[in-house]
Amino acid sequence: MSESLEKVEQLLKQLPGLGYRSAERIALHLLVEKPERLEPLVEALRQAAANLRRCPITGNLTEADTCAIYADPARHREVTCVVETVPDLLAIERSGVYRGVYHVLHGKLSPLHGVGPSNLNFASLRRRIEEGEVQELILALSNDIEGEATCHYIQDELLAGRADIRLSRIGFGLPSGGGITYADSATLKSALDGRRDF
Repeated sequence: MSESLEKVEQLLKQLPGLGYRSAERIALHLLVEKPERLEPLVEALRQAAANLRRCPITGNLTEADTCAIYADPARHREVTCVVETVPDLLAIERSGVYRGVYHVLHGKLSPLHGVGPSNLNFASLRRRIEEGEVQELILALSNDIEGEATCHYIQDELLAGRADIRLSRIGFGLPSGGGITYADSATLKSALDGRRDF
């Protein structure tokens, strides 16, 4: 195998969800079968890298001052769904059952992996809470030890003494230890409808 092709395959294998065979198929597709698709893809990636950034309020991706969901006047800003990642947000949006806004933490607390509160997007969430914007926080975090620790941190550190804010956790029709990203719409609807006070 050529060194160049092998390098492309190795880089593709580092992407989430791509194994050896998928990386090989994509590399060969772009380099041999449909090389005309390579440049538009590279250019789109360059533009996205240059234009996309985290919303300073929600942590979602945006090209504007704030993300489109937060800027939408039809959304219920008093209800904020806290998620770990942008793919989690997109999964809930695809379900079409939630009309509030979001807050993306960009991870979850994991001391074993060196992820503490300062590594996550807690500062802007604290600001949103202190400014009185939030009446309910829905915790849509993974049903694992790190997700639970993150939920407890929010309860104990960000909402301490705040009886005016309802704190709920999505119901879990999701498997224990599973994530939100790959759940189907019906499961996500059930999880959101079955949320409970935390």
